[in-house]
Amino acid sequence: MNRVQSALACLLLATLAAPALSRASTTEARAQRGAEVIRELNKGKTQPNLEDMRREFPFLAEATEAYALGDVWSRPGLDNRTRQLAAVAAMAALGETGMMRVHAGYALNIGVSEDELKEVIYMVTVPAGFPRAIAASQVLGQLLQERRDAAGQ
Repeated sequence: MNRVQSALACLLLATLAAPALSRASTTEARAQRGAEVIRELNKGKTQPNLEDMRREFPFLAEATEAYALGDVWSRPGLDNRTRQLAAVAAMAALGETGMMRVHAGYALNIGVSEDELKEVIYMVTVPAGFPRAIAASQVLGQLLQERRDAAGQ
């Protein structure tokens, strides 16, 4: 291979590698934003479910952190309080009480009141029905009691 061919080959390789390099740094930046969201919502701590997922399902954890948190949750337009109320309502309506519990905990962490969360659960009866609202109320009731017990210690 002569010098011109070698230079062209290097240029081609650099051109092909550039999107991967920029994607990597973009993914890292997105994941960093996602990690900041978690710390803000979880009183400076990491999220145990996400950390457990990172050990067994690293791609899913990275996608959750970079996309759901880094891209979507970090968007302007809604404050975290509104986002948490919407997440609690959506998870309750879908019957995803485990995730609803996580987001209800975040909501409490950032100043949403118990009564406001209860009102969200009442609202779930309209689009999703009583069975899902009742299931959500049971999980929320457990979370609230655990937090009251922990505060009493």
